[in-house]
Amino acid sequence: MSVIPRAPVVPPEHNPDEPRFWDGRDLEAELRRTFQICHECRMCVTFCGSFPALFDAVDRDIESGRSEGAEHLDTKDFAKVTDLCWQCKLCYIKCPYTPDDDAYEALDFPRLMFREKTVRARRDGIALVDRALGEPQLVGKLGAGPQAKVANLVNASALVRKVMEKATGISAQFPLPRMAEQPFSAWMARHQPSGTGEAGTVVLFATCYGESNYPGVPKAAVRVLEHNDFRVLVVEDVTCCGMPNLDGGDLDGARDKIRRNVAALLPHVEAGATVVVPGPTCGYTMKREWPELLRTRDASRVAAATDDLMQFLDKQRRNKKLSTEFATELGSIAYHAPCHLRAQKVGAPASRLLKMVPNTSVTVIEECSAVDGTWGMKAAYYDMGRRYAAKLVRAVDDAQAELVVSDCSLAGLRMAQENHREVLHPIEALARAYGLEEPDVRPGSEHATGGRS
Repeated sequence: MSVIPRAPVVPPEHNPDEPRFWDGRDLEAELRRTFQICHECRMCVTFCGSFPALFDAVDRDIESGRSEGAEHLDTKDFAKVTDLCWQCKLCYIKCPYTPDDDAYEALDFPRLMFREKTVRARRDGIALVDRALGEPQLVGKLGAGPQAKVANLVNASALVRKVMEKATGISAQFPLPRMAEQPFSAWMARHQPSGTGEAGTVVLFATCYGESNYPGVPKAAVRVLEHNDFRVLVVEDVTCCGMPNLDGGDLDGARDKIRRNVAALLPHVEAGATVVVPGPTCGYTMKREWPELLRTRDASRVAAATDDLMQFLDKQRRNKKLSTEFATELGSIAYHAPCHLRAQKVGAPASRLLKMVPNTSVTVIEECSAVDGTWGMKAAYYDMGRRYAAKLVRAVDDAQAELVVSDCSLAGLRMAQENHREVLHPIEALARAYGLEEPDVRPGSEHATGGRS
């Protein structure tokens, strides 16, 4: 048994504004304590590559006679475990030693991994691949619109993708999302509202991918919300939620975006609007990370007024305020419940909504796509990501459903490539059921750029 005590000497520090957050000795002590508890538990061994790497490092030192546990792990061990974490948050949900469970161990593995990466990024600099993947809104502005055809042709070139992989570290095999010829904001500027607004006002946070890659998702959201008599606002001055920056340890970049978003959304929240988000990763970040990273009253107010889009609609269903008049059935659906939606602990609201549609059945698949933000796009982890996503791929195939649906656009890319299926967002499926669908190019196997080697 290790000499490391299970209880922390002082509460773990997760606030970057506190000097102890940046203290290397304090961080290493917390890493060793957490890794020791994880080594003794091993519940999360199948979740991701972090835990096997952690266990191997501790076992190595024990078997060599050097240690009784995790007390001699070093910075290389810590970095390896952190870099294999894709921040799905599921280990926190399953862990019995968290503050949410009132456990004296007070473990928060995802936040500890974020702390290690952030401290390392400040010390060693942010990796080029993380800088490249950390600005999806900028990439969207450069690629979407009139230049989309050229951008898509370039991204479809195997040679260009291989050169880009060597230059940036972004996998040449991961299917990049297509650029939209008409960004969502351009469509919204011409859109004539059809709802009465009697049900209230919502602010749609379209997300970077919704704006530049999959405008069909926020467009369907507008149609469904207006069909249910909501007034839909889109705030021009918002930007990326900040999660891609956090994935690379770029705390300053994330905070800059969060402050801008909070300032843009706050007046609407104060006026009584709910902010609805069609992307689970963005929604999780806005609800959980924004108030933690800014620790301001304004950030907390915006976070409290934010709902996942399908969560918001499911609340209307429960209150019997959602239209149940459908134009068409959907048949059998394989619904992938994304990790970052499950981490919000709201269940699978999309599955409940889709089951309202007559002659429609839903098979819920709770398996990770191993993309989770930006991790699965990296060349260094592409093959590992595919291995971890194999359970999801098999489950989709086994469901033999007529439709495949996921709230997560990146998980959709994984399934489109591996399962060779079109993947809809549940709001698109719901719009189809209402008879509100407008065809949009989706990332099916014939549309996604990149492919298997």
